[in-house]
Amino acid sequence: QVQLVESGGGLVQAGGSLRLSCTASGSFKSIEYIGWYRQAPGKERELVAFISGGGTTDYAGSVKGRFTMSRDNLKNTHYLQMNSLKPDDTAMYYCSMLIVLTTGLAPNSYWGQGTQVTVSP
Repeated sequence: QVQLVESGGGLVQAGGSLRLSCTASGSFKSIEYIGWYRQAPGKERELVAFISGGGTTDYAGSVKGRFTMSRDNLKNTHYLQMNSLKPDDTAMYYCSMLIVLTTGLAPNSYWGQGTQVTVSP
């Protein structure tokens, strides 16, 4: 069974940095998509950044130039480096992956449990 485990959230002052991690565990063949999403209280969940299976990376306009995705394939871990954080970045952050299992062909969607990021003024 595949699970995504997130870590790295916390409280930081405006202008500070945090690095979120998302590790996929279990037996699978490939990861076809990795996305980071966030949801602030009273708002809809929004896509922050993603890497497609073909390697295309893109970021929401509000975080472009401040957030960077990276990965460690050996550890099946993906990171979201967040710099120059702003109070508007305060939200619960979730990672999501499309993963092809060893027993299947089509990818399945998985979500992490979420990690809270709070940026104080």
